[in-house]
Amino acid sequence: MGDMIERLQHCALFAGITQQEIEALLGCLRPVRRTYPKDAVIWHEGERVQSVGLVLSGRAVILRDDFWGNRSILGESAAGDLFGESYACAPGAPLTVSVIAAEDCEVLFINIAQALTMCTHVCAFHVRLVNNLMHILAGKNLMLSRKIDHLSRRTTREKLLAYLSDQAEAQGSSSFDIPFNRQELADYLSVDRSALSQVLSCMKREGLLDFQRSHFTLFTDRSES
Repeated sequence: MGDMIERLQHCALFAGITQQEIEALLGCLRPVRRTYPKDAVIWHEGERVQSVGLVLSGRAVILRDDFWGNRSILGESAAGDLFGESYACAPGAPLTVSVIAAEDCEVLFINIAQALTMCTHVCAFHVRLVNNLMHILAGKNLMLSRKIDHLSRRTTREKLLAYLSDQAEAQGSSSFDIPFNRQELADYLSVDRSALSQVLSCMKREGLLDFQRSHFTLFTDRSES
């Protein structure tokens, strides 16, 4: 329990809450801790959920497969991130996505109804937990808006440039890591993987960027490459 509480201190959901307060909250929320091997389905599309998932270790991806099996990745949750919060806050709404373990991962499930119900003492740290959840929801909405902007671009090249530009801005550096491998990036941008690889190779030859696996460097001046 102690190692988990220490990890939770670094999660956005528990920002500003001490270890002792987290321990008290967990006693009230009664979360469930589970582990999943890589590629295991954490949640199936169509399920109804009442809990949010908090990734303690590893990484999960949120995706959707259409009738013909074409896959689109809507987002990813690394250690410390939540998933499923919008569905948990809309009880009875079936999942329109699935959640898959992209790596071996450990997840803490927290019942959202219990989290949003104030205890009789109206503890300050419980109020802080609810405020943190609202900030996370707002951030996810902004992230979704950015993805809509990426996908609204007409070509694979334009989608890729928009995405990489946003990543550089978010990480405050022209050299950065992205959370996706090549297939996941293609699924996220809703493009063909081979087409994506061709565009990346072309942009590298043009001196716009360099990359090694999931690490990218963008150049404002082609002489830098």
